[in-house]
Amino acid sequence: MISKPARTIITYGTFDLFHVGHVRLLQRLADLGDRLIVACSTVEFNALKGKTTAVPYADRVEVLQACRYVDQVIPEETWAQKRDDIARLGADLFAMGDDWAGKFDDLRDLCDVLYLPRKENVSTTELKELIQHMPEKSSAE
Repeated sequence: MISKPARTIITYGTFDLFHVGHVRLLQRLADLGDRLIVACSTVEFNALKGKTTAVPYADRVEVLQACRYVDQVIPEETWAQKRDDIARLGADLFAMGDDWAGKFDDLRDLCDVLYLPRKENVSTTELKELIQHMPEKSSAE
């Protein structure tokens, strides 16, 4: 029997307010290979992108590490680190949600690049907006 070579998948994201869309994305990515590496955006890198998170970096990393689909979590600190990460970690496939379609095609000289459709009606941005507009419960309830 001929065994296929191990395939390493790498993805990047903030993973704030971890939700079912994140789980399904990570599951689909894990199904594409033997090892899934997730780069989690640091607070400092998110600030450079103009984003803030509700959940601290260390907590987001802990949640990702607890996810059965994830084999390794690394920090995402810069836009430019992706090329080095792919080479250093031996990634065969770079994958992101399709909201990033075309943005990382320059990595195709290092590995395969895939953009997966996101789960409809589930996004961290939408969750944050819903939470902001939830009525406050009175202390009498």
